[in-house]
Amino acid sequence: MAVLDTETRVHSRPPVVPPAGRVVGPPRVPPVPGDEGDGDGHANGSRPGPSNARLAMFMLLTSESMFFAGLIIAFLRLRFGAAVWPPAGQPRLPVGLTALNTLVLLLSSYTMARALRAARASDRRGLVSHLGLTWGLGALFLTVQGVEWLRLVRFGLRVSSGIYGATFYTLIGIHGAHVLGAVTWLLVVLALVARGRARGGEPTALLCCSMYWHFVVALWPILYVLVYLA
Repeated sequence: MAVLDTETRVHSRPPVVPPAGRVVGPPRVPPVPGDEGDGDGHANGSRPGPSNARLAMFMLLTSESMFFAGLIIAFLRLRFGAAVWPPAGQPRLPVGLTALNTLVLLLSSYTMARALRAARASDRRGLVSHLGLTWGLGALFLTVQGVEWLRLVRFGLRVSSGIYGATFYTLIGIHGAHVLGAVTWLLVVLALVARGRARGGEPTALLCCSMYWHFVVALWPILYVLVYLA
């Protein structure tokens, strides 16, 4: 009977009720070694991904790449399907002057990279100066291209001249329109930075503009080799 009374007292002990207002949560689990974080204030596995603006630029550049790939494939089919290229009586393209103009555009890619480096270093003067140089080189490229087009039209190379003229103005003209858009975009970014309206560090508008700028620059040597030299 004594044993039964002891077991009855143990099993009939009332539950422990926490004080009012106190929340009892799950027991604490010690952290796993090596899972404290990545050194940037983010726990492992929680590092933020690319911004929406950068993802949008990747999608835009992917679609632009597919668009120009289609144009280049169509040009190659017409180019190598022709018996004589360029056709007789058509003016020759200015290879030498366009080669120098290609160097101008490639140099603008370097100055754009320097502008991004200055933005990351919070060097506002260097950012403004390199953006201005990039814009000037892009404007110079477009000016030289425009002068070339006027001379070619004067010498008889027009869209209505046949496949040779149509493919030339299509490929080079569409690329020129892209460069014009990049120059306009860069001018807007330059104005914002010069007025101090862009945030410190690396502005999103500048980053996206640089991505687009490097795209049109990288595309031009391919078009130059295919259209002017092939």
